[in-house]
Amino acid sequence: MESPDNFSEDYGDYYGQDYNVTPRETFREEATYDFIQILAVIIYSITCLLGLLGNGLVIVMIVFKMKKSVSIIWFLNLAAADFLFNVFLPLNIAYTAMNYHWFFGRAMCQVNSLLLNFNLYTSVFLLTTISFDRCMLVVCPVWSQNHRSAKRAWVLCLLIWSLGFLMSSPSLIFRDTATLHGRVICFNNFSLSASPAHHLVGEQRHAAVTVSRFVVGFVLPLTVITACYLTVIFRLKKNRLTKSKKPMKIIIAIITTFFLCWCPYHVFHLLETQHHYVPQYLLKIGLPLVTAVAASNSCMNPVLYVFMGEDFKKFKMTVLSRLANA
Repeated sequence: MESPDNFSEDYGDYYGQDYNVTPRETFREEATYDFIQILAVIIYSITCLLGLLGNGLVIVMIVFKMKKSVSIIWFLNLAAADFLFNVFLPLNIAYTAMNYHWFFGRAMCQVNSLLLNFNLYTSVFLLTTISFDRCMLVVCPVWSQNHRSAKRAWVLCLLIWSLGFLMSSPSLIFRDTATLHGRVICFNNFSLSASPAHHLVGEQRHAAVTVSRFVVGFVLPLTVITACYLTVIFRLKKNRLTKSKKPMKIIIAIITTFFLCWCPYHVFHLLETQHHYVPQYLLKIGLPLVTAVAASNSCMNPVLYVFMGEDFKKFKMTVLSRLANA
């Protein structure tokens, strides 16, 4: 573990809140930081509880009660990615509750960051795949019927998980721990060295990782998903097909929620690469909050299944019935 003087306080990327361990200037700022910290703990705790319960129920129901169709395979893998992230979420809860003091070791610091990014990539790649699959069902129904199979869906899911791990692997390289102001922090050490000469290289690596995550994990999937659903809507209206709107409503709700949760995360991390021009106070407040909101997406899908699987006015429907119906 390195001395705190060997690290720049410019890198607060994902839970390595160097911003939060620096001396606080005013009582107002200290009160604001404390409020954001408490709010983040609340969001993480609710996310963990709902995520483990909801995604666990989805996985159990799919594995034991449902036929493994192509669509079911997509949603099973989506639930598995979210469930895996929620299993390790208590580490983040403890870290935030202890005023950003990490006592789980460097290896778990790396795994913790890996899982957040892994959840991001696998989820967005699966959502993109679902969108493309829906588009092909409408545009090329005969081709889809001949080529769409559960076996190919499993192979594609394996490729998605592999690609997600590859895109998340920088966490295993750059994530590090250090003692700063009497606390152990978990942060991104992009310079990989205490030498000031490597500081510029670290900033370039920081920008490269952040921009690639934004493009591959947000811009490109959003473009493909938007194009797919515009095509679907146009084709359905053109052919005046009267099919159930429920599957489409659920998928659009999942995708919209995903991007609403992750958009602030990407925006603030892009701002962090320009930390010389952004007020540090804004980053101190924003980074913990947007990361907690991004993490909350891992519990959203089962909630959407329950609310959109049937008319919510039918209160006699049980949660399990709603999940199965969705």
